[in-house]
Amino acid sequence: MLEPSHNNELPAIPGKRYFTIGEVSELCAVKPHVLRYWEQEFPQLSPVKRRGNRRYYQRQDVLMIRQIRALLYDQGFTIGGARQRLSGDEAKDDGSHYKQLIRQTIAELEEVLQVLKTK
Repeated sequence: MLEPSHNNELPAIPGKRYFTIGEVSELCAVKPHVLRYWEQEFPQLSPVKRRGNRRYYQRQDVLMIRQIRALLYDQGFTIGGARQRLSGDEAKDDGSHYKQLIRQTIAELEEVLQVLKTK
C-alpha cells in the first residue's frame, strides 16, 4: 500500500481500448491478486475474459478500480461499505468519481498538447 501522500499521483490512463491485469495493476497501484479479489467482491467490476481466461479491462473498469481504491485506502471504507457506496446513489452525494474523471481528462489533454508542441 502506498503512503497517503502518493495516492493522488496515479499515472494517466493511456488511450487504449483494453488493458491487461498487469497494466491495470501499475495504473492503479494495486497488485494483480487484489484486482482478482475485488472482481469477486464488487459486481461493477467485470473485465472481458478472452482466450485462456485472460482478463482485459476497459477504461471504465480502470476508473472503477481507482474509485474502489480511493474508497478503501484513502477514505477508510471496508469492502462492504465500499460496495454499498458504489451500489447506492453515489451520483447524488459523491462527486469523487467525476472529479477523478475530470483530472484524468485534463492530464490526457496536457499530454496531447505536449505532443502537438513537439511537432
